[in-house]
Amino acid sequence: MTTATAAAPETRAFEAEVSQVLHLVTHSLYSHKEIFLRELISNASDACDKLRYEALSKPELTAGDADLRIEITFDKDARTLTVRDNGIGMSREEVIENIGTIARSGTRRFLDALSGDARKDTQLIGQFGVGFYSAFIVADRVELVTRRADAEPDAGVRWTSGGSGEYTLETVAAPARGTAVTLHLKADEDEFLEPWRLRELIARYSEHVAFPIRVPKLAEGKPTAEFETINDASALWARPKSELKDEDYQAFYRSISHDFGDALTWTHNRVEGSQSYTLLLYVPEKPPFDLTFSGRDERKGLKLYIRRVFIMDASEQLLPAYLRFVRGVVDSDDLPLNVSREILQENRLLAQIRSACVKRVLDQLEKLAKDEPEKFATFQASFGGVLKEGIAEDAGNRERIARLLRFASTASEGDARTVSLDDYVGRMQADQKAIYVLTADSLAAARGSPQLEALKARNLEVLLLTDRIDEWMLGYLREYAGKPLRHVGKGELDLAPADAEANKVAEAAAEPLLKRLKELLGERVREVKLSHRLTESPSCLVLEEHDMALHVQRLLREAGHALPAQPPVLEVNPQHPLLKRIEGETDAARAGDLALWLLEQAQVAAGVTPDDPAGFVRRMNRLLLETPAA
Repeated sequence: MTTATAAAPETRAFEAEVSQVLHLVTHSLYSHKEIFLRELISNASDACDKLRYEALSKPELTAGDADLRIEITFDKDARTLTVRDNGIGMSREEVIENIGTIARSGTRRFLDALSGDARKDTQLIGQFGVGFYSAFIVADRVELVTRRADAEPDAGVRWTSGGSGEYTLETVAAPARGTAVTLHLKADEDEFLEPWRLRELIARYSEHVAFPIRVPKLAEGKPTAEFETINDASALWARPKSELKDEDYQAFYRSISHDFGDALTWTHNRVEGSQSYTLLLYVPEKPPFDLTFSGRDERKGLKLYIRRVFIMDASEQLLPAYLRFVRGVVDSDDLPLNVSREILQENRLLAQIRSACVKRVLDQLEKLAKDEPEKFATFQASFGGVLKEGIAEDAGNRERIARLLRFASTASEGDARTVSLDDYVGRMQADQKAIYVLTADSLAAARGSPQLEALKARNLEVLLLTDRIDEWMLGYLREYAGKPLRHVGKGELDLAPADAEANKVAEAAAEPLLKRLKELLGERVREVKLSHRLTESPSCLVLEEHDMALHVQRLLREAGHALPAQPPVLEVNPQHPLLKRIEGETDAARAGDLALWLLEQAQVAAGVTPDDPAGFVRRMNRLLLETPAA
């Protein structure tokens, strides 16, 4: 047999994106450089998890060494720090795939996210799955020696790189399975050769890793050949809640979420009955960096265990997309240990666990809203827009989700979104039949909308919705507490004068003006109508009941979507001086300018750019400089 050590080393270039990551990690991310140790321990823990799972069907993989562990050693003379595990290990092909190239799209998003101040935030590293590269923050050379558990002792692989754009691979003898990562530390990184510093970092970031983390025992301040375990190394979620303090929960949250901050709230439950399982679910305080990048299609953060054996990141199966910000652990006693992704998608027991996860999260958010309104306001600022997706996706919990939403309104001040639907319903007037809402591009645009004038005059409160998702959400949230939701800029509103006869007289008097405006504006508008919405402004645009809001149409067109033409209805206030002027204008050209200006004002107020902005400016200047008609 040819010995492995005789094989010539092979030098390869990193994939371009890896080189970019290495450069940024080495030169830009220094705010929390000690994060490298958490990431290497996390990778070692994952390797042990994978071996424990594979050993369920292949017990021979752990023969002779069933005690899975992580060991951390250092050599002050050689200035090296080593993180070693006896987990699953890697083959040569896996080393190339996992370290030399980018196998996951997360790293591409990592590079996209590193802009501006984000370059100073090292928590990006763990959240985007590029934790191994964090070793180059403190090391000028990294050496990895690994052997898969099912490979021969002479089939080890040594990977070496200085982080400068290439790496060296060679086949070596590796008597023990698993992976050892050795960091050759930079000259100014002596702190990571101090036992007290390493123990402090392990206690801070990795206390609740579910495998023993062992370091050399000290004798007279110097390391010995004997090891001791310095972390808890137990499944925190399996311990009674009475034994756990808030500090324990927060430390575990940080270890599984790669977050430097604390969780906002959490729920820890043990369910016994026809099936038994444990849930430990966290709501972060701030949005994870991958909330928008990974979005709905690539979700992680909720780990599935079966009888303490890690199976997979299973957020897609355990939580709906609108709760993708939740982090935590689900540990089942009843799911089959050989469960696969295909089985997960069809497993009846898993559907029950998923339902329980959703219920527990919503229960916790309701409790937060009731008992800790300041924390709930923080949740709304971070995740309120994502939660709104549940209105469409989760019909069974639609009422509960709607109860958790918060909005600005004409009855609130400033930018605060503090008004719930229950608050609104409790303040409705005795004869009020609907919950009035208005969507707009911004809160300033909503508060200044002419469509609110008649409602304000009648002291009718209107909810102001300014998230991009709101228009879509209203397509599913048609009513709440038996009250229909009515968009004040769409369809007919029951705001006509109570005196029906006087209303008919007003409409008859305005008919010639409405007809003239329609002739002047032509196909630009669907119809010109007398408005019962306006009290001060000359005009506003109104859509049909199921039309898409104008500002949303604009956003979609800017994104390249082709939309069918939907001319709006122009509502006018005949009592306004501008309408009086159009009514009395005898010059056809000037009347056309005034009519078009009237439409363009309404478009601007609705957040829409006029079709001809330069023409709008010319008309406005010309009309301002002209002497008004007598």
